[in-house]
Amino acid sequence: MGIQKDKVRFNVGGRIFETTATTLANAGRNSMFGAMFDENWNLQSDNSNEYFIDRNPDCFAVLLDLLRTQELHIPANMSEKLLYREALYYGVLDHVRSAKWGPFDGNRLWLSRTVAGQAPGDGTAIRAGPDGGCCVAHGCMVHVYDWMLDEHPPINLDYQRVNDVGWVDSENIVISVCERLGRGDGGMGLFSSSNGELRYKFQVSHENQVKSFTAGALCFGSDYKIFSSCKGRSNEYGVGVWDQITGKQTDFFYEPPGWSLGDADKLQWLQGSNCLLVATLFPRKDNCYISLLDLREKKMVWSWSDIGAPITVDEKRVRDAIAMEESNSICVVNEYEDLGFIDLRSSGGSVRWSSRSRLMKGKMPDEPCYPKLALHEGQLFSSMNDSISVFCGPDWVLTSRLRRSYGGSICDFSIGGDRLFALHSEENVFDIWETPPPPII
Repeated sequence: MGIQKDKVRFNVGGRIFETTATTLANAGRNSMFGAMFDENWNLQSDNSNEYFIDRNPDCFAVLLDLLRTQELHIPANMSEKLLYREALYYGVLDHVRSAKWGPFDGNRLWLSRTVAGQAPGDGTAIRAGPDGGCCVAHGCMVHVYDWMLDEHPPINLDYQRVNDVGWVDSENIVISVCERLGRGDGGMGLFSSSNGELRYKFQVSHENQVKSFTAGALCFGSDYKIFSSCKGRSNEYGVGVWDQITGKQTDFFYEPPGWSLGDADKLQWLQGSNCLLVATLFPRKDNCYISLLDLREKKMVWSWSDIGAPITVDEKRVRDAIAMEESNSICVVNEYEDLGFIDLRSSGGSVRWSSRSRLMKGKMPDEPCYPKLALHEGQLFSSMNDSISVFCGPDWVLTSRLRRSYGGSICDFSIGGDRLFALHSEENVFDIWETPPPPII
């Protein structure tokens, strides 16, 4: 785009503003200001002296300054929600978000806000949304928050315990729940994130009959697929596959004898190998089972278990697992936050524990929360009690630690929308960690 010399004059709610076409072009093609330019980014003129906009002039001044400097300065007497509403009207909400927090970096996170929950002590899961919002599951309820952390109408699952929840997109979430004996319900449903409306249920068919089942861990794969661990009343133990657009079941991987899939704690889709990680972990089962499923070939292509291992070895205490495709390994963690690694190039191998990662010293808390793992853009995250540790580099060296004193142990955390959300167990509060925007040079 060439240098625009044209001055542009606005009358916004009775206040006059003057700027340049170059500044307005910073808003982007999809904004209201972008519509003022032709396909070659030349300002289209209607021969009027000024453009009148019947909106809040104070907010317009803040947003215009953002387009000029790429920095956001909100006056103390201005409502942020009002500013966000005006930014949405002009089509520059993404600019506001980018100015408030920068691209995610686990080593630069700072605690932005804490939100109180609704039911102390029974938080199940927290899941980050794609746009910076989140949802929190506890008991039979799911609370949904947008990126401004305004709560939408809660989703009540009629006394069915929620096992997991996941975002299909910013408008839809999938919820998995327990089956209630004698009621013929349970399973999974797709809900509107804005109003909690049930859009459709995901069903399991076994021998051409629809079955009631308990849905557990969820994950999303390529080609709009949804995976869930499933437990039925007879032979419907395994992992189900559904089309997230139609809601129709497309496949089912049945649990082989002597193995565990239907009780899985964690599912993870591996894009590079087109395989599904399925991990059933202690204490849900007496033994740990980790496997990779190739659903196209209908076979288990890799597996590891601690069955038959001496009770004193560390493998007995594996609490979470996550696949790391770049290094052909699976990272596991025990209750002392020791990280361990299993080589994916050989089945049934032992865990190579890294004692350098151990952070827990002294007495364990009275009610500890077992560790959870997450991998995000080359950084490894591990929660332990009231903190989250960040590991980086080829040797996974501890580089930073996130901790606060309120709310008790962290029972779950999730990364998405350039935010990290951490759910505390005792008070059912969750924290929002963000990366400050980079300085403007």
